[in-house]
Amino acid sequence: MPNFIAKNVNFTPKDCGEISFFWEARGRQGVSLIYTKSSSEEFFITLKKRESDWVVKGEKLTKPAKIGLLQNALVKFKELYCDQILSEAIAVKNTRLTQKDSAIFSVGELLENLNQSEFDSKFIEIGFGSGRHLLFQAENNPNTLVIGIEVYKPSLEQVAKLAKAKNLNNVMLVNCDARLLLSLVESNFIDKIFLHFPVPWDDAPHRRVASAKFALECERTLKVGGKFELRTDSREYADFTLAQILDLSDADVQIYKNRDLKVSSKYEDRWKRHQKDIYDVIFTCEKQSEPRTGQGELKFENGYDVSKISAKFSNQTIKEDDFFLHLEEKYEKNDGEILIRAAFGAFNAPEHCYVLLGEKGAEYFIKKPLVTAENLKAHLALKEYLADAKNN
Repeated sequence: MPNFIAKNVNFTPKDCGEISFFWEARGRQGVSLIYTKSSSEEFFITLKKRESDWVVKGEKLTKPAKIGLLQNALVKFKELYCDQILSEAIAVKNTRLTQKDSAIFSVGELLENLNQSEFDSKFIEIGFGSGRHLLFQAENNPNTLVIGIEVYKPSLEQVAKLAKAKNLNNVMLVNCDARLLLSLVESNFIDKIFLHFPVPWDDAPHRRVASAKFALECERTLKVGGKFELRTDSREYADFTLAQILDLSDADVQIYKNRDLKVSSKYEDRWKRHQKDIYDVIFTCEKQSEPRTGQGELKFENGYDVSKISAKFSNQTIKEDDFFLHLEEKYEKNDGEILIRAAFGAFNAPEHCYVLLGEKGAEYFIKKPLVTAENLKAHLALKEYLADAKNN
């Protein structure tokens, strides 16, 4: 994460046009959030006061996919507000993406474009890494929309640049949890889903992407005849995934060992040099699924008495059978509004977010959670927690 350490920091809001710093919200543990806009992106910069200096860096949850925007904002913040820079690790490069790139989309943008797409077919690759396989599919299937889902933001940026260099207009990349995104895709809609060399989690199988629920979502979102393809060097992961697929009502499955493909990832090259076996589990969907039904909205209808919320706030977790709500931290603004940082949703695919609350209203701030069934239940639990502070 780009950062620097300064002897002194003296912040006041400033609108600088392309890069602006709007307000500060102070937390309980000596950490402040600076609401920042750089180009089209919104995010927080964090200030942490230590005994004799300040640590200034990008906030992890809201960090933009185009990391150059954050780097430029940190440089500007340093110039405006800081003196006696003790160390820094920002390394702004002209090659960094700083403008809107056609390959990188928010979840909302991706879903909107996906539903309006006129491409003949749609592929999804989960955890595309260096992008070799994803770019190969895009190059060799020009009439197919190839969607890449990746939680590691530097990979997102790298593959976006490669897609742009290759003039590929059929690539869409998004930074999110694949399990959440699949739950929002329409039924009978996708032609292929690739999961190549996922983290095996042999010591923690509950963390694997390929859960029983994931298998059901693959079956629902795939067209009849559509395919899910796992490729892994972990025999345990292959066996685990096969077991989830065989629990489906209909299961047409092919299994291969050490099958050669036309494209090989850097991980596969490494495993082959180590003479490790490679396993393929390929599921072909035979079921016409029911249409996906709407889940509701993540909205707040009222403003709140923030003094009541502040008085009772504590780090706490509310758990139910199929969802949770964890209230993590509270930040206070000078204008009386507060921010709450929370984690919630499904236990195996939690989301993290900020909620901005004031007397006139409340909203999820910067990053709005996806409207999944678990997130909606957690949202209702959050509204219940806030109910005694609600303004009439």
